[in-house]
Amino acid sequence: MTVGDLKREVLVRHLETWAPAALHKRRATYVHGGADADGGALAEAALRVFAEQSDLVRGRELTMVAVGEDAAGVGPRLEAVGVDSPGFTLHVVAGRVDARLAAVLKAVGAARVPLLGFIDATSASGPPSPESMAALAAGKPAEALLVLAAGAVADVDAYRAELRDLGFPLVAAVELATGEEPGELLVYATALGKSLESFKETLWAVDEFAGVRYRDPGDPERHLIDISLTPHPGPLRRELLAHLESVGEATVAELRTFALTETVYRAADASQVLQKLVASGAVTRSPDGGRLGGDVTIRPA
Repeated sequence: MTVGDLKREVLVRHLETWAPAALHKRRATYVHGGADADGGALAEAALRVFAEQSDLVRGRELTMVAVGEDAAGVGPRLEAVGVDSPGFTLHVVAGRVDARLAAVLKAVGAARVPLLGFIDATSASGPPSPESMAALAAGKPAEALLVLAAGAVADVDAYRAELRDLGFPLVAAVELATGEEPGELLVYATALGKSLESFKETLWAVDEFAGVRYRDPGDPERHLIDISLTPHPGPLRRELLAHLESVGEATVAELRTFALTETVYRAADASQVLQKLVASGAVTRSPDGGRLGGDVTIRPA
C-alpha cells in the first residue's frame, strides 16, 4: 500500500461515518480541496461514498464542492459518477483552494451546517491559509482533514495552536512515513471529542499490512509505528512521561485527553499505558488504591 492508498482508505472510511451523522441535520456540505492533485482519483473516491449512500440523501440536502486548478480535467470524471438522489449537488470550481474556498463556501450556504473539508495541500509549500481554515470552521459542526507536504509545518504544536485559535479546539496530527525521511503530515481538526475519537479509530483500523507506517510528530525519537489495532505503546509512554515532568501532575482524564489530541494515539491507549506505568513504579497515583478512574491524579515517581 502506498501513501496515496492510505490517504484514500482513511478518507473513505471517515466519510462513511461522517455522512450519516451529518445528514441527521438534513443539510451538510463536503468540500474537497486540491481535487486535481492526483488527477481526481481521491475526489472520485469521496464522491463514490455518497453514491453508495444515496438513500441517506433522499429528503435531505448534501452538497459536495470540488476545488482544483484543473477543474476542466477533473469535472467530467466526477460528473460521470452520478449520485442517484435529487438532494445531492456537485459543484466543481476552478482555482487555487486559498483563492476560492471562502467565497465558494459562502455561496453554497455552508455556514452553520455540518461541514467537512478535506484539503490535499501536498503540492504547496505550506498549509492552507488562515482564511481558508476560518471559512471551514464556520460549519456547525466543522471538521477538517488536511494532508500537508513533508516539512510544510516546522512546528506541529504551534500549528495545532493556530488551528485552535481559528475555531478548531481539538487537533491531532500523524506523519505518514515510508522510511527515516520525513513524510506527509495528516492533520485532523474538529470541535467534537467524539468525532476525534472516531477518526483515531479509523486511523488505526486501516490495512495493518500496509507499506506505510505512522510517526508521532511529538516523539523526539521519531519511532516508526506499525499500523495496528493494538499499536506499539513506546512513543506514547515517552510522551506521557515527558508531559508529566512538564506539568508536575495530571488526572487520568487529562492524560487521556492529552493522548487523544497531542499524540497519534487514542484515549484508551493512554489508559492501558498508565496502568503499566503505575504497576512498574514509573509514576505514582493518588489515591493509592482502587480503580484507575478519570479523577485519579498521576505524578512522576
